[in-house]
Amino acid sequence: MQERIARYVASLEDEGHRVHWPIRDTKQDDPTGGYDVCKVNFQGIMEADEIHIWYEETSGGSKFDMGGVFMLVTMLGWQKKVIIANDDEVVDPNKKSFYKVFKRLMEDAK
Repeated sequence: MQERIARYVASLEDEGHRVHWPIRDTKQDDPTGGYDVCKVNFQGIMEADEIHIWYEETSGGSKFDMGGVFMLVTMLGWQKKVIIANDDEVVDPNKKSFYKVFKRLMEDAK
């Protein structure tokens, strides 16, 4: 999966976009137990014009980021374009899910 995400990030950067990719751009060796990782990644989200997420149901970090994006966009009214990078391959049979919430954010931001 990381290889596919790397290609996606490279394609955005080739188009001239500045991309914050947590696995590459955030120091993962965090003596604070993850606090600094979350802070750096969320700073990237706050500074972004567009938020692209590679949806992976098992990723706790992605869910944390999605919660923050939900707060910024829905509760605080920040104008952010939201994109699920791998939307065409997500299978979500659940009645409610973080995917459905993020999908709604994506549709509302159009």
